[in-house]
Amino acid sequence: MPVPSWNEVAPRLVDVAMGRSHADTVIRDGKWVNVYSGEIIAGTDIAIASGRIAYVGADASHTVGPETEVIEAAGRYMVPGLCDAHMHVERGMVTVTEFARAVMPHGTTSMFIDPHEIANVLGLPGVKLMHDEAVDLPINVQVQVPSCVPSAPGLEHAGAELGVADIQEALSWPQICGLGEMMNFPGVAMGDAKMLGEIAATQVAGKTVGGHFASPVLDHMFHGYVAGGPADDHEGTRKEDAAARVRQGMRAMLRLGSAWYDVAEQVKAITEDGLDPRNFILCTDDSHSGTLVNDGHMNRVVRHAIAQGLKPITTIQMATLNTAQHFGMERDIGSIAPGRRADVILSSDLVELPIEVVMAAGQVVAQNGVLEVEVAAAQYPDFARGTVKMGRVLSAGDFDIAAPDGAENVRARVIGVIENQAPTKALEAELAVSDGLVQMDGANDVCQIALVERHRATGEVTNAFVSGFGYNVPCAVASTVAHDSHHMIAIGTSKSDMAAAANHLGKVGGGITVFREGQELATVELPIAGLMSDERAEVVAEKAGRMVAAMATCGCTLNNAYMQHSLLALVVIPELRISDIGLVDVTRFEKVDLFV
Repeated sequence: MPVPSWNEVAPRLVDVAMGRSHADTVIRDGKWVNVYSGEIIAGTDIAIASGRIAYVGADASHTVGPETEVIEAAGRYMVPGLCDAHMHVERGMVTVTEFARAVMPHGTTSMFIDPHEIANVLGLPGVKLMHDEAVDLPINVQVQVPSCVPSAPGLEHAGAELGVADIQEALSWPQICGLGEMMNFPGVAMGDAKMLGEIAATQVAGKTVGGHFASPVLDHMFHGYVAGGPADDHEGTRKEDAAARVRQGMRAMLRLGSAWYDVAEQVKAITEDGLDPRNFILCTDDSHSGTLVNDGHMNRVVRHAIAQGLKPITTIQMATLNTAQHFGMERDIGSIAPGRRADVILSSDLVELPIEVVMAAGQVVAQNGVLEVEVAAAQYPDFARGTVKMGRVLSAGDFDIAAPDGAENVRARVIGVIENQAPTKALEAELAVSDGLVQMDGANDVCQIALVERHRATGEVTNAFVSGFGYNVPCAVASTVAHDSHHMIAIGTSKSDMAAAANHLGKVGGGITVFREGQELATVELPIAGLMSDERAEVVAEKAGRMVAAMATCGCTLNNAYMQHSLLALVVIPELRISDIGLVDVTRFEKVDLFV
């Protein structure tokens, strides 16, 4: 059940603190990691009542009664539950429930999720499904209403659209904490009425506006974007990016996901330049199920940030209190202090941060990596399934790229993948022509990419070229996860394998699949909106592991190459992307020809 509000339980909290009533639970003799004072205070007890903290001090024996559960911290660190300030559940390929099950053993007790993936497929009803699923989970899951559906109007066609009226409706729902990342930064900077209307509605509601300024050029457009109202940004990759955002009154969100490694460079704004860390926040943005199950979640981010030279207490503040203050929830989460939710981690080491006990709202939910609570699987309705509508069976010929008449070779634009970063490069390559068709160049790692329309059954295929995956055998990888419009993306060195992979996903209702020389090597079925599995996170992680291994057997050496694959249609991050209208130059926000 949701933890009661402070208003509902304040009299009991006061009585417990005074010793007039007994606590439900007391954690005894721990080192208090105080994110307000920046201290670590040994010999501290915590008294918990009705899911909230009633007392923190040297001796809570006056709150202990015959039915009080006493947990011995035995000198371990008592750390506030970790908060993920920005992330997308769908990118874990699991439901909200399964994502929560996966991260609780890693110490995450609050998540701020932006479900704009499902919104691009199912619209506001899809957002409502995930919102309602979040309400009764053991941990605190807050939802941002997606701001850009589609992400770039005029440059892509998604499966749904959201407008200002939709945003206003969703802002009234109980778990909505603000507006999701405002990706259409040119729209904000140019004064687009819809974008500014969504921001205004959020600010009138007293909630937080998420940002997303993906350009490395900090010119007038950046300043216009900041003036438009976004309060944070997670798209920085350099020290100067983080500094620029904080200096302008934004929170710089530094992310470490499965494929985005943006913390190391940006923390230098603190460790080298001495900027005040209060306005820096840690997040994951994108974590697939294999990372969650095998490597961790926010605990992984905290460990990594400490390894870059941040003080442990500063790092923990960036993953707890700073996040709570940013979203206006400081009185509920982000610290171990009276009145707050009793979200507490016990750990024997503040640098390596082993997660030994996790409490959420006063309940032990995990110990030593093992979940201690039963969480029923989510049930999604029929309208959330069967969303992959290709319209026809594809053949190898659908992936032919015709050359200009009479050409013996062409100069083509090529999407260049950058390992461990979301941006791409706008490359060019000289490609041969045979029988009137442009050929791939395996020797120089240029293969084909295709976008298959899957929302309206048009049967349309958009073809282009991509470099950076390293595929060196006849193969193809296809996915119905293609941020943010979520058409199908197929990448390969073999047109027949591209067709086979695409048709296979049409049959199973969505997912990711790897084909090699006509044979299916691995598939992760994602029947919910073509984005999420209805299986347990551990099962999805195992399938995802097979998928990653299959990509490697095809020659791919990129770290988490699937995450790179899934972002190649995201037409709001420079430099070059593919959409259902063709190639998009995201430095100029316009369609460009395939041939130079």
